[in-house]
Amino acid sequence: MPQLRDSGNSGPGSTVRQSPEFEGFARIFGIETEYGVSVTGAGRPVDAGQVAMMMFQPIVSRSRSTNTYLTNGSRLYLDVGSHPEYATAEARRPLDALAQDMAGELMMRRLAAQAQERLQATYGTGLRVHVFKNNADSAGHSFGCHENYLVRRFVSLEQVEHELLPFLITRQLYTGAGRVTDEGFEITQRADYLDEAVSSATTRSRPMVNTRDEPHADPEEFRRLHVIIGDSNRSQWATWMKLAVTHLVLCVIEESARLGVPSGFETFALAAPGEANRAVSRDLTCRNASLRMADGRELTALDIQRGFLRIVERFVAGHAAAMDAAMNGTRTDAVASRDGIGRVLDEWRRTLDLLDAGESGRLADRVDWAAKLRLFETLHARRGGVAQSKLEQLDMDYHDIANGTLYDALLRRGAMMRLLDDGDARRALTEPPADTRAALRGGFVAAALVAGAQFSCDWTRLTLSSPEHREAVILDPFADEPTADYRQLMQAL
Repeated sequence: MPQLRDSGNSGPGSTVRQSPEFEGFARIFGIETEYGVSVTGAGRPVDAGQVAMMMFQPIVSRSRSTNTYLTNGSRLYLDVGSHPEYATAEARRPLDALAQDMAGELMMRRLAAQAQERLQATYGTGLRVHVFKNNADSAGHSFGCHENYLVRRFVSLEQVEHELLPFLITRQLYTGAGRVTDEGFEITQRADYLDEAVSSATTRSRPMVNTRDEPHADPEEFRRLHVIIGDSNRSQWATWMKLAVTHLVLCVIEESARLGVPSGFETFALAAPGEANRAVSRDLTCRNASLRMADGRELTALDIQRGFLRIVERFVAGHAAAMDAAMNGTRTDAVASRDGIGRVLDEWRRTLDLLDAGESGRLADRVDWAAKLRLFETLHARRGGVAQSKLEQLDMDYHDIANGTLYDALLRRGAMMRLLDDGDARRALTEPPADTRAALRGGFVAAALVAGAQFSCDWTRLTLSSPEHREAVILDPFADEPTADYRQLMQAL
């Protein structure tokens, strides 16, 4: 893939035709989740690749491929290493992206149940298929959860590395999924596996932010910020927060680049991002680890998060109406109010206050690592100690969306916060976000399936192969109105 060309960035003075959403604070959100697969209870060994292919058997039957798009606008495919992967449809709001992410869990659970039933016919009724929404397996392999944010092209890579990365590293305080390791419990699942701060590679090295220039939009106006540092979250709150707060930080960075003025975030540039990431992950107090700044100072992760919060609060005070309008438009429903900037700031502030007070246990209903740690500490207190193997088993069960019981039990008891319910997930599995191009893609896929037509698509192009060849380009991710080419495509069906 071509790499980012900062010298060609279009800015406020550019003569390039601009999207209606180029100015302002509108954003497109997306989440790509790689799932781990394993089997227990089989009479003889079963390869994970065989299980993954069995899960995708219905997909291959429908699409003659392990790579397809669904009626909700999302992408479902089998990634390298036999990892089922689900990429959400484009969403304008964090809560819409959360609903799409929950739909991905539901899809994987259904595929796993179908595969389990077929495999049991060969390997016995005791066989269980496990699908893990986490980021590390027992063999030391790591797989990712990637966030995508549409960002204006004039934001430079230097700003991403020096201004955004300190935020991404320290936000793990409330977005980390937690992990049991041989050295003890850690806040994040990915810290031990990330090699570089910013890179175009994803396989030979693991950067925290991937710079491959694949905007899936007009490359003169936008780039797709591909964030790799985040964990896969079971907590709805954590998924929502990591998208919503990162969006606010990006709004400040974009406006500073637009105006050619400092954002204030540059004062938090880290001397050694990888070292800082690992230090944050190992500090369960969230207050003791000192991170080296590029200017020689030493700050804690909480210091850095509070610094970002102060700058964002000042920025929002002068731009709140425009920011809320960009995200919600004229919506006045309950979802819009739950996704409002005021609520995001309140949650962010309260979370930092509780961590600063040493009360991470009070966040156990919304922060994945805190939920796990509270459970493990409770077991230690009751039993006078718990074997490492038992903790590892519970850790994996927490992330098992197919046959796990721990997280679902916490939900039923009200011990984990819900922002959306099961009905929201089921609707998101069939209905794309109505106010992005995902609505066009989802409508095309649904119509093509009903017609029994041969078709293909990607994020920016829809192709009908039979009964006649037609194509429609959907380059603008914000556009939900059919173009002339799209109407002709649908008429051909």
